[in-house]
Formats: sequence, C-alpha cells, structure tokens
Amino acid sequence: MGKDGSGAGAESSVRAVKPPPDRLYGRARGHKLRPRQERLLDVTLPRLAIPDPLPNGRLWLEVGFCGGEHALAQVRSNPDATLIACEVFENGICSLLSALVPGGEEADAPLPANLHLWTNDARLLLRSLPDACIDRLFLLFPDPWPKARHAKRRFVHPGVLPLLARVMKPGAEWRVASDDPTYQGWVRDVMAAQAFSPWPNPSLSARRGGHRRATR
Repeated sequence: MGKDGSGAGAESSVRAVKPPPDRLYGRARGHKLRPRQERLLDVTLPRLAIPDPLPNGRLWLEVGFCGGEHALAQVRSNPDATLIACEVFENGICSLLSALVPGGEEADAPLPANLHLWTNDARLLLRSLPDACIDRLFLLFPDPWPKARHAKRRFVHPGVLPLLARVMKPGAEWRVASDDPTYQGWVRDVMAAQAFSPWPNPSLSARRGGHRRATR
C-alpha cells in the first residue's frame, strides 16, 4: 500500500505529513479577464460580502466552489440556509457572478440574500468565524495533490481539522467528494488518525462519484 493509501503504515504517514503551507492553492487567475468579468469583480462581488454579524439560522460553507454550479443550486433549493462559498480563482468567481446577473446590471441586479462569497484562503475565514456556527460543510472534488510530497497542500489535513472542529456545530455534516482514489484514502486515514476527537468514530459512507459524509 502506498504512503497515501489505507492499511499498515497509513496512520504514521498521516502523523508525519508536513504542516500546511501559508497557501494551499496555486494561481488565482487563469486567462486574461474580459471587461465584463472585471466589472463583475469590481462591482458585483462586493455586494456579496460576508455580513457582520452573521445571519441567524442555518449556516453552510463550501470550500472551493469552482464554477459555482453546486453553490447556486444549494442556495436556490435551500432558501432558509445561508451559504458562504469560498473560491480563490478569479475565473471561477466570475463564472458564478455571471450566472447571477445579466450584462449591464452588475450594480443593481437582485442577488440571493442567502449567498455570500469569500475569495481568500478558506483557512483565514475559519479562523475568524465564531465557535460552533457551521451546520454543513462542502468540499467537492478538491485538487487531490496526488504526490506524497504535496500532501501538505491538501485541505483535509491534520493541521486544518482543529479549525473545522472549532467552528462546526455538534451534529454538523461535512460532505467530501473526490473521484481520486488517493484522496479518498487520505480522507479516511486523516479522519481515523485525528486525536482531538470532534469525530471520534467518523461515519463515512461511500457515495456515487467518491462522495463521503462525516457527521460530527
């Protein structure tokens, strides 16, 4: 079994992984932005800032929303839950924003009241949130960083779990999806090896497409 797989030696491999770096992601921009995209970032994005204080009611968090399809579907089908969606890549952020507002209406088109965006490292947001405030967390098809030397860059990491344990409510749900076998095994091993015990016996159920659910 490899270093990132399950089986003998998996727990020691998890314990030996290096601390996460200051940044878990690479480039924040792909191809050059078009004028419409620049306007979305300049005018529409600030309208979706996270309010202070946080809204009452159920609070959900999605880390790495990519093009925003899942985030928008959750917001529209769960109007009683507030979703904070995190993404650092500007092209993905623009994809979500362009799906929300027609061209020419960036400044005044109606926006979902239950959607807010965070466009920096999600760990910075986690450190700023109050204790026991998150009801559900989504981590869907993150970069698997498949090489062992890159394990420190994975969001599911022994150094990140304490941040999540602090902000997630008792009974909160963490939904992880990956189609990468290495990452699937890594999630299982990290959750099994953690010692601070927010999930003393992680209840992981396989789902189509490599989906796993952990209930705190």
